Amino acid sequence: MKAILSADRKWGLGYQGRLLVSIPSDLRFFRETTMGHVVVMGRKTLATLPAGQPLKGRTNIILSRDPEWTVRGATVVHSIKELMEVLKPYEDDDIYVAGGGEIYRQLLPYCDTAYVTRIDMTYQADTFFEDLDESPDWEMVEEGDEQTCFDIEFYFTEYRRKNEKAERPR
Repeated sequence: MKAILSADRKWGLGYQGRLLVSIPSDLRFFRETTMGHVVVMGRKTLATLPAGQPLKGRTNIILSRDPEWTVRGATVVHSIKELMEVLKPYEDDDIYVAGGGEIYRQLLPYCDTAYVTRIDMTYQADTFFEDLDESPDWEMVEEGDEQTCFDIEFYFTEYRRKNEKAERPR
């Protein structure tokens, strides 16, 4: 599996259920990278998407604790165990974890790659991602050139797991 996210200097992801900032080239990178693949996200993350609907051109799998909750155009699962069952037919390279914070925490052990748009600012945040720069398990393997949009400096990075990831049940 792969995690895909944008984070500020302190690894902040969001505030009050929203992204910290919307950068068009980051959104384009997300769309191009995940198109045609499986995207796993939580119900709250889905609610932040346009019209709260699943992403077109992707297999959407939504985690929700609410056993009654459903959404058209996506598979809804209610536990990590159920998610792993649904993911069995897919290769790890086809699965992208897209948030939110709790979903990242639960699935990062299964990820071997993280695509991170690093925003060179610090925002007020209430949701954070693990600090991969300080983790003994992860290393940055690629850092893109700094870019600017709306006076926000950012760069695309790729991290790889150094140590063995947790194996998904097959």
